[in-house]
Amino acid sequence: GYPGCFVRFPETLGNGFCADAPYNTPECGYDGGDCLPVDGYPNCFVDIPEKIGDGVCNNFLPYNTPDCGNDGGDCLPVDGYPNCFVKFPERIGDN
Repeated sequence: GYPGCFVRFPETLGNGFCADAPYNTPECGYDGGDCLPVDGYPNCFVDIPEKIGDGVCNNFLPYNTPDCGNDGGDCLPVDGYPNCFVKFPERIGDN
């Protein structure tokens, strides 16, 4: 068990699917081991580590987060749009 883990559906811990917080936390064993560590990003735990830095912007949690280096640099911020991350920010507004 995970004594410090308080989630709505504890039966889903370790079900083979990496869920977001509060499941993907140290207290919950990174979703019961479903979320795996990523080399070079000590606080990044995802279901498929190979997707980090693979050249494709996975613009969803937990990949596109500061802890995962915004998908290992695959998702770049767009100036003037603080919550917009894309593979090619220079294409935003290029008509």
